[in-house]
Amino acid sequence: MSGWPRRASYAVRRPDLTAHRKPVPGSEIRHTVCVTRIFVANSTRFASPTGFLSRSRTVAAPTWSRWLVPPAALSVHLAIGQAYAWSVFKPPLESSLGLSGTQSALPFQLGIVMLGLSAAFGGTLVERNGPRWAMFVSMACFSSGFLLSALGVATGQYWLVVLGYGFVGGIGLGIGYISPVSTLIKWFPDRPGMATGIAIMGFGGGALIASPWSAQMLDSFGTGTGGIATTFVVHGVVYAAFMSMGVLLVRVPADGWAPKGWRPREAATRRLVTTADVSARNAVRTPQFYLLWLVLCLNVTAGIGILEKAAPMIVDFFSGTSTPVAAGAAAGFVALLSLANMAGRFGWSSTSDLIGRKNMYRVYLGVGALLYLAIALAGDTSKPLFIICALGILSFYGGGFATVPAYLKDLFGTYQVGAIHGRLLTAWSTAGVLGPLIINAIADGQEAAGRSGPALYTTSLYIMIGLLVVGFVANELIRPVHERYHERPRQEQVTGKGQAV
Repeated sequence: MSGWPRRASYAVRRPDLTAHRKPVPGSEIRHTVCVTRIFVANSTRFASPTGFLSRSRTVAAPTWSRWLVPPAALSVHLAIGQAYAWSVFKPPLESSLGLSGTQSALPFQLGIVMLGLSAAFGGTLVERNGPRWAMFVSMACFSSGFLLSALGVATGQYWLVVLGYGFVGGIGLGIGYISPVSTLIKWFPDRPGMATGIAIMGFGGGALIASPWSAQMLDSFGTGTGGIATTFVVHGVVYAAFMSMGVLLVRVPADGWAPKGWRPREAATRRLVTTADVSARNAVRTPQFYLLWLVLCLNVTAGIGILEKAAPMIVDFFSGTSTPVAAGAAAGFVALLSLANMAGRFGWSSTSDLIGRKNMYRVYLGVGALLYLAIALAGDTSKPLFIICALGILSFYGGGFATVPAYLKDLFGTYQVGAIHGRLLTAWSTAGVLGPLIINAIADGQEAAGRSGPALYTTSLYIMIGLLVVGFVANELIRPVHERYHERPRQEQVTGKGQAV
């Protein structure tokens, strides 16, 4: 910064000092280029966060324990995982504001769309500005979304609820979801699957905490507009305080840091694991990115189809048997699926550190297709088989989310893995529409045709099997990224004048 005033003042005085000389041809152009380069450099510095939120302030001291970083990530993911508990607010909103079921689902649907979009477009900013800045932005947006929703309920303006929770809160979801991924992978290059699994497990488990907590607050404050607004305010304040722990605790490793005894070159001897780096801009030009996008999309489509319609599905499946499933038991089934989703995020992603990402996705997609086939063939003959298969499918659904950041790290390196992950999450937004659409549309059509029981879902189950088979083939086609997409080592990026380009 000190160089800017001196250059500027020198430029102003120069005509007086050299008035007796003729200017050298081209000197004005060279001087203008010099000043412009200084201006651009300083503008870039101003655009980056400074002070407490700057990336430089989060560099860990040599004595810092890397095991403090997963709790920081978990505090953010447990908070934003509340999104899966939005259904708790639907009945009181519908009765208080006179909404239909479709209208009351709008904040959640917009939130998931904004999650994918903000993760895709904000990934590069997260990489550039660091995890503390990203977690702070996530906290501000997510908590502000609740406060804006509270204002909307209190004033009877439902569009403010959609804007607050769906749009503003959805940005917090996307930025918060990807905020710790790159940092965790850099802290745990020896166990990236386990590290990201811990954090992403929090997103899957957030609803287990939020659902009973939100229901208890609605019981305490009431289900009228005043009670809902107060509940939203409490959510906004409490989640801001909880996520602040992550903002304060997160750190990034110093350049060149590595776990004691870990050797990158030895790790790279495993197939598909690279020590090179690929930028986000180049990653989206590779076939590997789109193959992995397809793999994630199809795996999520298969899981979210069951998750979204779990309670009515198990009731419908066994409605014609001597032991039908009651509503309370169906709710318990949904809770079991949430636990399987949460456990799969940690368990299967940790297993991928041992057997490799490609093999892990072979399990998700291949075994998942067999589990769907078992449900379709068994029909309503075995309730335990149905439950076990559904739990397996949901554990693969959660595991797929948690394993994909490590898969990206293996393929593209750690350079901009957070930004690449953000772009890949558009597969989630696509699957979030595709999975429920397949299950619901076919079930409605079968019901209109007079069918009932397992027949409502048989066609959907076979479609899911086909999608998983396509995903399995896509996973088999993934190969190491060609070296033409790799970033050049820093020493090769030096000009003849000794300046990095």
